[in-house]
Amino acid sequence: MPTPPDRGTSHDGPLLEPVHVLRLRNTDALAELMREYQRDNGVYEKVPLPAPTSGIEQATEELPRVTGGRPAPPVARGRVPGLRRTAVAAAVTAAAVIGFGCALVLPGRNADTAAPAPSAPQETSAPQEPSAPPAASAAPTPTVSSATDPDGAGTLRQGAAGPEVSDLQQRLLRIPDVYDNGPTSGSYDAVLTEAVARFQLWYGIRGDETGVYGDDTRQALESRTGGVSGG
Repeated sequence: MPTPPDRGTSHDGPLLEPVHVLRLRNTDALAELMREYQRDNGVYEKVPLPAPTSGIEQATEELPRVTGGRPAPPVARGRVPGLRRTAVAAAVTAAAVIGFGCALVLPGRNADTAAPAPSAPQETSAPQEPSAPPAASAAPTPTVSSATDPDGAGTLRQGAAGPEVSDLQQRLLRIPDVYDNGPTSGSYDAVLTEAVARFQLWYGIRGDETGVYGDDTRQALESRTGGVSGG
């Protein structure tokens, strides 16, 4: 392909013009198609129609004109519409009623036939003898005496008195800062109760009630003061 000359330069040779390439169209096939169309245009094949059968129009009946809605289906002669369904529904209803009645009647009969047999008459001719009163010599029910304590035998609490209380007071005097200058009168008063509670708290004694001199408190105190208290 030739390149265009630069601007400002002169071209001495002849000018080149564009060349148009024309291709011939094959119109023979189109012309042949047009000739066949013109030759066949307006010509149709004739098809013979069957001749009408005689007597058909006389056998037909004209249907009644429908004024509105769907036309009712033709009813066959000798049959009532819905008769079969009505008969079936009536038979089912009658069977249901009969079954329900039997279900109500049969349980009643079974209950009547299965009535319990009369029990043997109780012997009421001989009056029952009154039970004998408890003998007066029966041993009375043992009760908890005042000397029994829930914390064990030998437990001392506020209100008690005696030599055992004096022994407790003398032992507590040997424990530092528990019962300083406390009396040894043998009476378990509020001061002694506080001293016992203090001893239980300081030495971690939890087996007895607070301020009650029970088995655990006694064992802990005797282990620290010796087996026999001083005079």
